[in-house]
Amino acid sequence: MENQTELLEVYGARVHNLKNIDVKIPRDQLVVITGLSGSGKSSLAFETIYAEGQRRYIETFSSYARQFLGNLERPDVDKITGLSPVISIEQKTVSKNPRSTVGTITEIYDFLRLFYARVADAYSYNTNEKMVKYSTSQIIKLITEKYQGKKVFFMSPLVKGRKGHYKELFQKIKRQGFIRAKVDGEVIELIKEIRLDRYKIHDIDIVVDRLEINADNENRIKQSLEVAFKHGKGTMIVQDHETGEVQYFSKFLMCPTTGIAYEEPEPNLFSFNSPYGACKKCRGLGTVLEIDIKKIIPDDKLSLKKGALAPLGKYKGSWIFRQIEALLEASGYNINTTFKEISEDTVSTILYGTDEQFQIKNNTGVIETSNGFEGIANFIARYKDDASGSMQSWSKSFMNRSACPSCEGARLKKEALYFKLDEKNIYQLASMDIKDLAIWFETIETKLSSDQKKIGKEIIKEIRDRISFLLEVGLGYLTVNRSAGSLSGGEAQRIRLATQIGAELTGVLYILDEPSIGLHQRDNDRLIGSLKKLRDIGNSIIVVEHDKDIMLESDYVIDIGPGAGVNGGEILVAEKPEDLKKVESNTIDYLLDRKTIEIPASRRKGNGDFLTLKGATGNNLKNVTLKLPLGNMICVTGVSGSGKSSLITQTLYPILNAHIYNGVKKPLPYKKIEGLDNIDKVIEIDQSPIGRTPRSNPATYTNVFNDIRLLFSEMPEAKIRGYKPGRFSFNVKGGRCEECRGAGLKTIEMNFLPDVHVDCDVCNTKRYNRETLEIKYRGKSINDVLSMPIDEAAKFFENIPKIKNKLETLCSVGLGYLTLGQPSTTLSGGEAQRVKLSTELSKKDTGNTFYILDEPTTGLHFDDIKQLLGVLNSLVDKGNSVLIIEHNMDVIKSCDYIIDVGPEGGNAGGEILFEGTPEKLVGCKESFTAKYLAKEL
Repeated sequence: MENQTELLEVYGARVHNLKNIDVKIPRDQLVVITGLSGSGKSSLAFETIYAEGQRRYIETFSSYARQFLGNLERPDVDKITGLSPVISIEQKTVSKNPRSTVGTITEIYDFLRLFYARVADAYSYNTNEKMVKYSTSQIIKLITEKYQGKKVFFMSPLVKGRKGHYKELFQKIKRQGFIRAKVDGEVIELIKEIRLDRYKIHDIDIVVDRLEINADNENRIKQSLEVAFKHGKGTMIVQDHETGEVQYFSKFLMCPTTGIAYEEPEPNLFSFNSPYGACKKCRGLGTVLEIDIKKIIPDDKLSLKKGALAPLGKYKGSWIFRQIEALLEASGYNINTTFKEISEDTVSTILYGTDEQFQIKNNTGVIETSNGFEGIANFIARYKDDASGSMQSWSKSFMNRSACPSCEGARLKKEALYFKLDEKNIYQLASMDIKDLAIWFETIETKLSSDQKKIGKEIIKEIRDRISFLLEVGLGYLTVNRSAGSLSGGEAQRIRLATQIGAELTGVLYILDEPSIGLHQRDNDRLIGSLKKLRDIGNSIIVVEHDKDIMLESDYVIDIGPGAGVNGGEILVAEKPEDLKKVESNTIDYLLDRKTIEIPASRRKGNGDFLTLKGATGNNLKNVTLKLPLGNMICVTGVSGSGKSSLITQTLYPILNAHIYNGVKKPLPYKKIEGLDNIDKVIEIDQSPIGRTPRSNPATYTNVFNDIRLLFSEMPEAKIRGYKPGRFSFNVKGGRCEECRGAGLKTIEMNFLPDVHVDCDVCNTKRYNRETLEIKYRGKSINDVLSMPIDEAAKFFENIPKIKNKLETLCSVGLGYLTLGQPSTTLSGGEAQRVKLSTELSKKDTGNTFYILDEPTTGLHFDDIKQLLGVLNSLVDKGNSVLIIEHNMDVIKSCDYIIDVGPEGGNAGGEILFEGTPEKLVGCKESFTAKYLAKEL
């Protein structure tokens, strides 16, 4: 037996479905916990080991600090020894804030800001010349050299290109003792009162001194210069008396020709989250809401009377309609003229308004004069920010997000974009793929001066380190300014992993939740390398994983099973990978190829119809044409970041959704689509998690609970008592137990101690009051139904087709062991994914339905995948088409038709490399998928 401290030992774990298990996990090793989805892997790794580590950490705080943190509940376990500080890296931690980007999460952007503030050269946004910055002695030297023996004016600029009469300003200048000013290019005396046109643009400079530049006047030059700088706030002007030629001088960064000056750059000048750096128009978001005329006038073949203006609807006798009617009549049209026949000028007046007066008939027929008209578009725009929530969403429904016209999507103000290094501004750097950025930083030092090198040395090292960690976990295709909300769960998790590798902590226990999600087999090797690197510097790593490669490369494998839910929760195997041959379990059989997911005997040919998308150019797509043979199971593959999601979920799905359901999401740019008539329904199943509240459960999520409540309200006893379906909801007053508000548990808050959940003593965890529970269907109350496992419930409701169909779909994806009322918070990732799948799959298929699934194998075990493929095949056999975006080789080899996108991620991807059967793909030389598929086939 190894030394005791070499082991993390767990005794008597009973969290969720764990059956009082004992397990010894070697420390400083890469350990994989595997098993069926829902067998208890996360219960052991996260709910037991991580929860206890977290609790012990918080125990070390003072009781004063703990009252603000809230104490953590002790997991249901007898004892855990050998526990290190724990860090968990889960999938659910991605921020949806539009201001959060890959750069801000990894701190790369923070270092870039510092780098630009300290090292970059400033250029003028007027002339693109390099900005100059002088000290007072340098300025005196330049003036004496250039103007020796000449008469000059020293002036301080006060107003540059602004409207106003500036009466008070001239009085203030006089009080300060100055007698001349230069106004709009002309030097005038300030003796009499000066009146400027308040609607014209003016330039005003104070004349501080008139003098000849020579050695005798050295002192005077110095004093006048200081006065000029003081009143010009760091900027002054020298004007040659004879030629009138002007030169600007500034203590700040200044354009030598036009005299514009920038303040000293600070890191916050380059931050789009700071008011100092953000573009003023879009407030640092890079996009603005703009009126979409097509949404206001969706059909120009209609007239005003028939409802051509969507925001107003059909003609009513209200004031706004009378105004528009008057505008139409003034131009020789009426309310029955179609908008197609109305002139552009008149339509423009209706949309954007007019200041001119016009005559309107009121309700009684009396003619009134209207002082102008606001315009429909202006009215909508006015409500986008300052109205109630409903008005805001109404207003935004007629708008589109488009790139900000001021910063063109760069999110920063103009000055920030004119600080450059190697001719690139910070936005251009942040838009490069991380692998290209790495190459740029390799050579940057050769392009810096010796001072810049000295200042930037440490910053460059930090940035290089962080970039290299991202490359190690296979994220070289992302850009620094990629929005965090657009990352998949796997990408977000690997970014956190890269940050942890960068922290270089030792003696820590890391627990990861399926880090291989969304990773192509090719990048898997890099991920395994990163995990081993973390282990080798002295950390213990526990990975909850279904991936073959990671299991075989690990130091120790723990298999939990044998079934899922109540049928799982036992340790079946705990061995080193090389000793697995001696043991048997479901997972190990798949791992050692004793069991396999069979390759189909033949590939379907499809129904002869095609859906063709031409000229897709969104994100990194390079003018791609996608041809999908319908009636098949189609798989879209390719390395991470190659453009699969851009092509399918961001271009194809929004087009189909708009065509069939009038969806409003704008697809990425494409030229045209053909074959839309061949499908009549589209269903998309993406990666977003299902609602995680204790009140959400499989019955409520799949909407089967509505049908069950309706059934109970149809019972004779319920009808006599007048109970409606709402009586059987545990979320609203009426039928629920009011003591626990339908939760079945009461939370007792204990100061300084963890909150305690106790069974409700009024309803005994039954959620409902006595009267509601008296209504029975076939001898079972509504609470008995919620406590039933789904496979039992499917038999129980076999005479009610509507309920039975939904429950059978849940069983078909392998969730028969869950109870109908199991809170969503206790579902594992794979279970939640399948609840969602079954909800969509239970919708009636038409035989021409097009299903789009984005990585449906997330969180699924080999056996679960086998079951899922069975469900999908049955859909295709009915004539529907299924399109799957997937990296899992078992799914890829089972599909009829493969589309491989690549060859690389990011800018080096975006092309279709191959279209055809899996057998033919193996011959494709450029494809990375082909190499791994060859092993499977």
